[in-house]
Amino acid sequence: MNYAIIKKMDVANGPGLRVSLFVSGCTHYCKECFNKEAWDFNYGEPFTEETIENILTYLKNDHIAGLSLLGGEPLEHENQKGLLPLLRKVKEMYPFKTIWCYSGYDFEKDIKGRMLNEWEETKELLTYLDILVDGEFQIDKKDLNLRFKGSSNQRIIKVPESLQTNKIVLWEGK
Repeated sequence: MNYAIIKKMDVANGPGLRVSLFVSGCTHYCKECFNKEAWDFNYGEPFTEETIENILTYLKNDHIAGLSLLGGEPLEHENQKGLLPLLRKVKEMYPFKTIWCYSGYDFEKDIKGRMLNEWEETKELLTYLDILVDGEFQIDKKDLNLRFKGSSNQRIIKVPESLQTNKIVLWEGK
């Protein structure tokens, strides 16, 4: 797995001050994507154990609320495999920091309907996510007034509650 960039202090991709990891590789090709260079799985730098250690160090600060995963596409199968070692360590070391994931995949159709059945990594990965912002960015539904998402078709889903109730539970923001 490669990554495009790591932002040590990000306020745009989840509540509070966050560390944001932008992975490389995406097959959605959304029109007017803000990060087209990250569509290429080979773009950026290799995601190594040293990269994981750096992210864990950035998260150490008390003023950091959590980790946000973006891309590219964090839920591409190759990226799920690459992210699992990081997510395991983040939840072990910082259990009270939240993990947000931005994905162009639809929670019911793609993630629950296909990925959970096809890839063993998906089930474990979902146990680490607090929030999933799902759905492809759609330029015709772009709205700069939306909080933590780019287009009105996207949803901010509370993952544990949605899995537990088998119904979508939306994050209302705090």
